[in-house]
Amino acid sequence: MFVERRHFLRHALATLAVPSLAPAGQAPKPKEGPPSPATAALPIDVGRWFRSHGIEGTFVLLAVHDDTTLVHDPARAEREFLPASTFKIANSLIALETGVVRDEAEIIKWDGRQRPVPEWNKDQDMRSALAASTVWFYQELARRIGERRMKEWVDRVGYGNRDISGGIDQFWLRGGLRITARQQIDFLRRLQADDLPFSARSRRIVKDILVLDRTDTWVLRGKTGLAGVGGSAVGWFVGWVERADRTWIFASNMEIKEDIDLRKTLPLQILAELGLIDAR
Repeated sequence: MFVERRHFLRHALATLAVPSLAPAGQAPKPKEGPPSPATAALPIDVGRWFRSHGIEGTFVLLAVHDDTTLVHDPARAEREFLPASTFKIANSLIALETGVVRDEAEIIKWDGRQRPVPEWNKDQDMRSALAASTVWFYQELARRIGERRMKEWVDRVGYGNRDISGGIDQFWLRGGLRITARQQIDFLRRLQADDLPFSARSRRIVKDILVLDRTDTWVLRGKTGLAGVGGSAVGWFVGWVERADRTWIFASNMEIKEDIDLRKTLPLQILAELGLIDAR
């Protein structure tokens, strides 16, 4: 039965019939027109992944090829949170476009300060810094960009609430910038579709360094983030999956209590259950 249901889910996603799926053993309800993107439910019980860890969270999935948006916890998907390290995607694009780094291979020297993540304590280029989520590297990029140019680009892109108050090297970490899961989806959709106001070169480089995993049948691109304000923490994982000629963009955020790895492993489990990537 598990294999049959798994095959059914894969087929449903591939044929864009996801919103009309009914639970196993039940007949689907009569169609009453297309589902609202704001209320369409995912075809699996996504909530159980969050409930099993006793945390609140949202998961949004956009099927680019038919413009279908599926949501777990629509209300939370509209709540604003600090983007934390997910802003490194935009920061990379702006840094490349303004020329504060030549490319993804230009080295910025480590300042010698010991930081809590061992991978940060060395010279970095953009590729290694994005992979390790090296905060000091991206703070240096932001300082080189400067407040005026950063504000111009954040406004031009329409990133989140566009508020860069709180310091040029702090605004996405503990300053004024906020973004919703739905806004993350919109930003990534525009990046994936080459619809952001950056050069083809800048977009190509950032798409390349966002690759997390690939097989012969799919490619996963993404970025995590971890933001803490007032004693609470929010974990992000955003990105997209390319499979054959189709693309699914996702954004997830959740409460983080102890296990920070859940911000990434939980959405990956959801993507695997939906048949978009292979379980690892």
